[in-house]
Amino acid sequence: MTVSSSPLHRVVLVVCGPAASGKSSVAEALADEFNFQYIEGDSHHPQSSIDKMTSGIPLSDDDRWDWLVGLRELAKQGLLAGHPGVVVSCSALKHTYRDVIRILPAEQPGVMLRFVYLKVSPNVLLARIKARNGHFMKDSMLKSQLDSLEEPLLEETDVITVDANVGLSDVTSNAIYSVRKSATV
Repeated sequence: MTVSSSPLHRVVLVVCGPAASGKSSVAEALADEFNFQYIEGDSHHPQSSIDKMTSGIPLSDDDRWDWLVGLRELAKQGLLAGHPGVVVSCSALKHTYRDVIRILPAEQPGVMLRFVYLKVSPNVLLARIKARNGHFMKDSMLKSQLDSLEEPLLEETDVITVDANVGLSDVTSNAIYSVRKSATV
């Protein structure tokens, strides 16, 4: 799909949800589909946060603020570099976390921001976490993520909810369809 490079058509998509919801895979697919820059949120955690999560210690709000601001700034830099859109994978579990990123359109007029929330049942998440290797987020951390999760409210009109309980190809197709349907791109 071709996206206008006009400043009025710049897009930021934040693919969010708890660990193992498919954020990275779906975000990469969206970036490929729409020819947007992709920013992998996990690769921007400071080492201290990765060490905490690897040790089974949940991140606090204080651990997350600078990370969220940093991701927002990276998305802004991507737009300023001329990308028509940016896709960020980021858990954005709480309303306040999403609000940190929501500042972006105020800082960059003409930017359309959408969160693509991957809604997955706890049992599916646990099975996915147990099946993956080499990731710092272990199954012992899932409970803390679900305890922190504040599902998007109806008032959060910039959120597109996608059922992610199905296979990855279906989740990806549904996310692409939902983003297109929302008239984002």
